[in-house]
Amino acid sequence: MDVAITKMSSKGQVVIPNEMRGDIHEGDKLLIIQNEGQLIMKKATKLDSNLKEDLEFARKTEMAWKRIEEGKGIKMDFDDFVDEMKKW
Repeated sequence: MDVAITKMSSKGQVVIPNEMRGDIHEGDKLLIIQNEGQLIMKKATKLDSNLKEDLEFARKTEMAWKRIEEGKGIKMDFDDFVDEMKKW
C-alpha cells in the first residue's frame, strides 16, 4: 500500500502524485466515494467487477474508524496490519 499527501486548489482541483498515477491517463474517469470525511478514488473503467468489493472495503473502513473513535481501536505494526487486512 502506498501513501501520499496532496492538497486541493482554490478551484477544487486535486493533483494525484506522479508516483501514484500508474495506469491513469489524461481524460480517464475516476469514481470518488465520500463517506463521513473519507474519500475513496478508483478508475471508473474498472468498476464493473470491482465495485461491490470496493463498497465492502469502504463499509469495513467506516466500521474501523467508528471503533477507533469509540476508543476500541488496537495498535499493531504495519506488517501485522497488512496481514489482518488480507483476511477481510
